[in-house]
Amino acid sequence: MQNLASSTDDELHPAVEPPLPNREPLTTEATPLPVTPVSESLAELTAAKPTRALSIAEQIDALTDPSFMTSLARGLAVIKAFSDHRRAMTIAQLSLKTGIPRAAVRRCLYTLKQLGYADSEANNFFLKPSILALGYAYLSSTPLTVAAQPYLNELSHRAKESCVLAVLDNYEVMYVARSDAPRVLSLAMNTGSRMPAHCTALGRVLLAGLSAAQLDRYFSAVTLSSYTPRTITSEHKLRDILFEVRQRGFAVVDEEMEIGLRSIAVPVRGASGATVAALGIGAQVARISRDAIEDQFLHVLLNVSNEICLLLP
Repeated sequence: MQNLASSTDDELHPAVEPPLPNREPLTTEATPLPVTPVSESLAELTAAKPTRALSIAEQIDALTDPSFMTSLARGLAVIKAFSDHRRAMTIAQLSLKTGIPRAAVRRCLYTLKQLGYADSEANNFFLKPSILALGYAYLSSTPLTVAAQPYLNELSHRAKESCVLAVLDNYEVMYVARSDAPRVLSLAMNTGSRMPAHCTALGRVLLAGLSAAQLDRYFSAVTLSSYTPRTITSEHKLRDILFEVRQRGFAVVDEEMEIGLRSIAVPVRGASGATVAALGIGAQVARISRDAIEDQFLHVLLNVSNEICLLLP
């Protein structure tokens, strides 16, 4: 009985365990992981994805001015799509080159044929000589080209090399007058031809004549493409070169536009002293060295440039 009473008493009054010692509370916070801001991630993705240049059609469609004639712009784009290398082109080729839908290209070509500016054989379309009338009005009425042509002829005869007079148009070099030598360069130098400005002697002279604000707009608007392994495509280097061109008053470019071609150019200045054009000579590197092109042609180019300047209004 005594054992039973003792057992019952233990069950009714269980032993109390001593209190646990004070402990630091457990923390449930985890170490935060580094998080890249969303803006930085998007910036990296954007930087990694190269921007695609807009096609001619996309540039036209981006102009939303109600007074802008899209059909006229498309017609001019089709005309400009023809070149020395592709004198005859199909509707599909013109559509691919310009980005303009085939149906619109077909209507442009039909209109040009009806007006006598184009013709076709089978599926190939080509421009007719009457298209020259569109540019002749400019060439015949511009004092610069009228005054320069006799001097270009004389310069080409004396130098026995082809020479060109060019202006900067829409950030490109455009030839407005030329005189050919018996030697033929592989690079097309016809009146109306266009070349990039950053890798040609003519272009660098014209760019050197821009103001700081104009030069900033140029670099923000163009892509510095590479045409040969020697083409300089660094904006920083080009700015240094343009500063040197501005200081020296001429530019020489070696094989940056075409392998085997070396060229030299000087500015043609108006009455205000601003550069209005560039005068240049191109020659094959096999015929003339870097030093020789400067020694032989710089003096005569500067003389002709000064004479043309005196005739400008």
